[in-house]
Amino acid sequence: MVYKILMFMSWVACRTPYSLLMKIGAGLGRLYFRFIKKQRNLAIKQMRESLKIDQAEAEQLVRESFINMGKNFMEVLYMPALNKENFDKFIEIEHLERMKSAISEKHGVVVLTGHVGNWEWLSAAFTMNDLPVSAIAKQQPNMDYTNALNDLRATINVEIFSRGTSELLSAAKALKKGRILGFLADQDAGPGGAFIEFLGKTASTPMGAAVFAKKFNSPIIPAFILRQPDGHHKVLVGEIIRYTDTGNPDKDLFDLTYKMTKILEKIILDNPTQWLWFQKRWNTPPEQKVQKHHMVK
Repeated sequence: MVYKILMFMSWVACRTPYSLLMKIGAGLGRLYFRFIKKQRNLAIKQMRESLKIDQAEAEQLVRESFINMGKNFMEVLYMPALNKENFDKFIEIEHLERMKSAISEKHGVVVLTGHVGNWEWLSAAFTMNDLPVSAIAKQQPNMDYTNALNDLRATINVEIFSRGTSELLSAAKALKKGRILGFLADQDAGPGGAFIEFLGKTASTPMGAAVFAKKFNSPIIPAFILRQPDGHHKVLVGEIIRYTDTGNPDKDLFDLTYKMTKILEKIILDNPTQWLWFQKRWNTPPEQKVQKHHMVK
C-alpha cells in the first residue's frame, strides 16, 4: 500500500510545476521540524556540540536543514521527470571533466560523498551525462518505501545494490566494468570502522571507499551536490585522490579514510543546513573498536 501511495505521489509530482513542488517541500520541512520532536532535538543537540553554537542559532539552522530535506523529498518523487533535455535547468556541474578523466582510466571510480544536499540527484547529474553509476543502498525499515525508492532511482538509470545481500560482490563487479561506485561516507560503521574525529567527536567511519580503491586501483573522486540560494543545485567534483602504498596496508587505509573524512567534514562545516544532523553518526563509542578490520582481500 505504501509503495502504491508513493508511486502515485511521484506521478502527481511529475505533473506539478517544479516551483510549486518546492513550496510544498518547504512546507513539509517546516511541519517536520515542528512536530517530529525526537529527530529535531537530536539534530539540534548534535549541531550545538559540533559547531559550538547556542540553542537559538542551532534551532534556526536545523529548521533550514529540515526545509531542505522536505524539498529533497519532493525532488526524489520528481526524478522520473528528469531527462537529458531538462536536467541542466536544475543542476550545474563544476569540473565534470575530472570525472570523465577518472572514468577513462578504466578501473572504475570510487565516489566519496555523503548525506549532503540532495544526494539522490547527484547520481542523476552523472547518468544524464551518460556516465554509468552504481550505489550501495541501505534498506529502509519499510520495504515498500525501499522498493519505491529503488524504482525511482531506476528512472535515472542508477544501478542499486541493497545492503545485506551480495552487495560487496556486485560492487566489485561494478568497478571492474569501469562504473562509478558511490559511497555515503558519513554513516556509523560499527566496531569495525576507523575511529576518526568527525565534527569534533570521535566517530566510527566506513572504510569501504579506501578498501575498494586499494583493491581495484580505482581513482577516488569527492563529489557533492549543494542547493544554491536560487534553488538550483551545484555539483562540486573534486580532484582525484589515490591510494598510496607504503607497505603498511592498515595504516595506508586509515590515512586515506582520514583524508576523505576531512574533505567531507569541510563540506558540512561550510554548508551546515545541507546535512542530516539527526543521523546517529556517533553511535559506536571508541571503546567498542575491534583490533582487526575485516577487509576485502
